[in-house]
Amino acid sequence: MASSQSIKTALLLVVLVHLSFANLCYGARRLTALYQPPPMVLAYHMGALLEGELPVSILWYGKFTPAQKSIVADFLVSLTPQQQKLSSSTLTAPSVSQWWKPIETYMKDAGKKGTRIVLSDQITDESYSMGKTLKRSQISQLAQKASSKQPGRLVLVLTAKDVALEGFCMSSCGFHGSDSKKKSAFIWVGNSETQCPGQCAWPFHQPIYGPQTPPLGAPNGDVGLDGMVINIATLLAGTVTNPFGNGYFQGSADAPVEAASACPGVYGKGAYQGYAGDLLLDPSTGASYNAQGANGRKYLLPAMFDPCTSSCSTIV
Repeated sequence: MASSQSIKTALLLVVLVHLSFANLCYGARRLTALYQPPPMVLAYHMGALLEGELPVSILWYGKFTPAQKSIVADFLVSLTPQQQKLSSSTLTAPSVSQWWKPIETYMKDAGKKGTRIVLSDQITDESYSMGKTLKRSQISQLAQKASSKQPGRLVLVLTAKDVALEGFCMSSCGFHGSDSKKKSAFIWVGNSETQCPGQCAWPFHQPIYGPQTPPLGAPNGDVGLDGMVINIATLLAGTVTNPFGNGYFQGSADAPVEAASACPGVYGKGAYQGYAGDLLLDPSTGASYNAQGANGRKYLLPAMFDPCTSSCSTIV
């Protein structure tokens, strides 16, 4: 039999081993707690940006009502304060032009002039000249037709709810592209109302995945168009600051994280997955919004990545 002294020695060793493991684990927890991941940075890659006065043309591909067209047109006009027609009741609320302010910081930091969006013209293609099922390459062709007489502008190609596009709903709700030789760019956004509103018109429709929170009221009463405005705003911020793939972005140039796409699903303070954030409520309609614009319009606009704070910035 082992002596009592041997048993005491063995017990002491066991206690020391446990204490050592405890100290190691405690140290590991402390190191983990002290670790802070580096902040996101949208680096400037020294390329051309869309600075100065920027004429914007809209190509309406398919059938849109006049009311739907005015929702988008008023948003674009609202980006430049001089073009807005604001009543006294709207001056106290966050504005669309205020949402655009971080873009001025990006341009200034790059030594560029501020970008002034000017709605130039609107073209309608209700005959679906290229059909109702499109490839991504055909969006570029449509944009070229719209800008052929006046190169150097930005073209919005907006497709109706009955138009299917390669990759729509599966990989994107919109995208932007460019022709660096002609110094022109384009944005495509589709109306997702009947195809994938849970993906491309959230939070005005229940999401496809994640928490199934009740949808919010669309500020202009049109789930499809109000969803399009969110995507247009996101892509417009990315296009102006990274038009040719060598502007402001993080990650791969083929799949860049840009000024507004860096903040997905964030519209107000306190946002988290499935919750858009603390928003303003229209007492007459019950709709949610965070910005006001021309002609008394209300919009829900995405958070913008603020280069001054290296964080997602909201206007409410």
